[in-house]
Amino acid sequence: MAVRDILLMGDARLLRTAQPVTQFDSDELHLLISDLLDTMLAADGAGLAAPQIGVDLQVVIFGTNARNPRYPDAPPVPKTVLINPIIMPLVASLQDLTPVEVEDWEGCLSVPGLRGLVPRYAHLRYSGFDQYGDPFERTVEGFHARVVQHECDHLIGKLYPMRVRDFTKFGYTSVFFPEL
Repeated sequence: MAVRDILLMGDARLLRTAQPVTQFDSDELHLLISDLLDTMLAADGAGLAAPQIGVDLQVVIFGTNARNPRYPDAPPVPKTVLINPIIMPLVASLQDLTPVEVEDWEGCLSVPGLRGLVPRYAHLRYSGFDQYGDPFERTVEGFHARVVQHECDHLIGKLYPMRVRDFTKFGYTSVFFPEL
């Protein structure tokens, strides 16, 4: 119901490990989710985690149905509320049991104006709960998998620059992507 301030990199609250949600289908949880959605949409985000607005709970939202101006070439991702998530990387085949990682560009509402090339698992299964406490799981790949991993990193106190391996591929969006 409100657009909240998004914490910026350097704020110590972004480095904490979020606590699991224990009360589902509560007025407080529904208000938090509404605020997360309003804030994400106002900032043209693809996702947002509760710690990014200063709430120390394992709640993330994500989803892009229409063309997102921050990720114009990205495929749609279903609007999702994911609480107390578990992520499991998947292997490409039984011959190679190592999960495949793919590098791609990421940005973050808590790190405005910057982008970096970040390795993420290409395929994964995630599970968790919706706001009513109903469990669900999905198997995803590509941009959807990247968004889930990025948002869930916020729940363990990680920002995407902490995952960048080559800092020649980290800098201002206006330099790497002047068209955005």
